[in-house]
Amino acid sequence: MKKDTRKGKVGYTTGVFDMFHIGHLHILKNAKSLCDYLIVGVSSDELVQHYKKKTPIIPYANRKEIIESIKYVDEVVVQSDRDKTKACRELEFDFMFVGDDWKNSELFNKLEIEFKEFGAEIIYFPYTKEVSSTNFREVLQELYDKENFGA
Repeated sequence: MKKDTRKGKVGYTTGVFDMFHIGHLHILKNAKSLCDYLIVGVSSDELVQHYKKKTPIIPYANRKEIIESIKYVDEVVVQSDRDKTKACRELEFDFMFVGDDWKNSELFNKLEIEFKEFGAEIIYFPYTKEVSSTNFREVLQELYDKENFGA
């Protein structure tokens, strides 16, 4: 859906959203509070395998369905690559929301400049350090190893 058919300010955020947790919910809720229409890119299984070198526990179709069911989300798109400038050009959003762990990184410093050409802005949210799918995955792996290997 193009921007001219949407009402108000358009926001965009992306994620794997594997093992959905409160940090994910906070990002979506905070993002929606700052825009009228929120688009969420959910990373494909192939993309996650490519850049994280691991397969999500929850398959893409299920992760997409979870995100679509959240009241703060207006549209879900597949994120099949990590090209944020391409997403900005294609989705025509006004704001991109990301965790502040990316602030002042070489990548996002460059994106801030590129996004200005499209009239878009990057808004950083506090990263929820105490919860992460990676940490959950590690705990589950430890439990699995103990159960199966007596470690």
